[in-house]
Amino acid sequence: MAFGIKKKKIQDILPHRTLTDPEELFCYGFDASSSEGRPLAVVKPVNASEVGQLAAFAHEHAISIVPRGAGTGMTGGAVPMKDVVVLSMEAMNRILEIDQHDMVAVVEPGVMNGYLQEKLEEKGLFYPPDPASMKFCTLGGNVAENAGGPRAIKYGVTRDYVLGLESVLSDGRILTTGGKTYKGVVGYDLTRLMVGSEGTLGIITKIILKVLPLPEEVATLLCTFTSMDDAARTVSKITSASIIPRTLEMMDRESIHAVEKYKAFGLPMDAEALLLIEVDGPVETVSKESERIASLCTSCNGSVRIAEDRYSKERLWEARRAISPALYKISPTKINEDIVVPRGSVPEMFGKLREISEKYDLPIPSFGHVGDGNIHVNVMTDKNNPDEYQRALDSIKEIFEATIRLGGTISGEHGVGITKKQYIGMDLDDTNIEIMKAVKNVFDPKGILNPGKIFP
Repeated sequence: MAFGIKKKKIQDILPHRTLTDPEELFCYGFDASSSEGRPLAVVKPVNASEVGQLAAFAHEHAISIVPRGAGTGMTGGAVPMKDVVVLSMEAMNRILEIDQHDMVAVVEPGVMNGYLQEKLEEKGLFYPPDPASMKFCTLGGNVAENAGGPRAIKYGVTRDYVLGLESVLSDGRILTTGGKTYKGVVGYDLTRLMVGSEGTLGIITKIILKVLPLPEEVATLLCTFTSMDDAARTVSKITSASIIPRTLEMMDRESIHAVEKYKAFGLPMDAEALLLIEVDGPVETVSKESERIASLCTSCNGSVRIAEDRYSKERLWEARRAISPALYKISPTKINEDIVVPRGSVPEMFGKLREISEKYDLPIPSFGHVGDGNIHVNVMTDKNNPDEYQRALDSIKEIFEATIRLGGTISGEHGVGITKKQYIGMDLDDTNIEIMKAVKNVFDPKGILNPGKIFP
């Protein structure tokens, strides 16, 4: 079927919710990575039946489909390759149910993470996964990428809260997996298989999430260090002290300076590193754990400040979540990676990052969820400077090699998408990749779901 005919046929399915104007298509051609594309069309379905119609038509005529949430992904997972249709799930944005008795929430994929958080808190409930983009990222995208966030050290990642899914397969059939029960071992766990599959196995149209009671108390501590080594030692001491903090975040000097230039939050500009730590639970427990953590920080030459009220806490987290956009003040191009190493190897990995930064003469600000070993590494460069940009790419490869040597992985929560697929063989052996491709072929024999992602 010719290009123009395909576009007309797609418009006929949902004529009032199909975009084809070049200006409109441009807005759906990129995500938070530096990758770009241009879709054939953008369609905005409002229910699973419409998604099924579109998928069945695409399957019949071998038209590729890219599901899309809010486009906040960091690895190009939502970027359309040539002649594909983007299925924007933004109109499927309803919270269908919050069940306080069974402690579950049922949502459509276009619901914003932060919006669900607000509605749950009104009922004394709590959904732990909290990516930095929580105010504008969608839960469908979170499921597709198995998103994490600062609270993952204590509560886990998206996968740990998805009880069931409704998904549309590549031929238009609807697959329902899991349910509202917290247990279920009948057959293979297809729900967990779908989580983190980056839209390559199915199009998520409904999500059943486990939720928790809202913690009674939360304490937020800001710990400042004049030495990165002292900060890294503190992380090791906390994680081996039988304390499980709610969050354990680190910012290095470059990140601190970038944030303060972006917006004056009052972070200490003379610090080499700072830790943003939270503990939650019953009031008495929070008080004791806060005191222990403060003691451990001061024993490693840290200076501790405890946020006294809700505004102070929110201000600190606003600063933490501002790092990524703030880094563009350093260089026009940011290559963002989210490596993970065993927690005991965090100090060694930070040392290696300093060596690589000096070797390639490039700023490499690093921050992230060091409590679970997840470090967000940002190589700052300018892609319009060919020599410098090549050095940046070479440094990424060396960072990944160091990560793997330490027993780590090249992606903790951003997925593979486009930007990391050339490195997947560093992390997975041939047998793993062969089995994954076989699974992909079962779900999507024509290869029309989010093509060009994950596998080289």
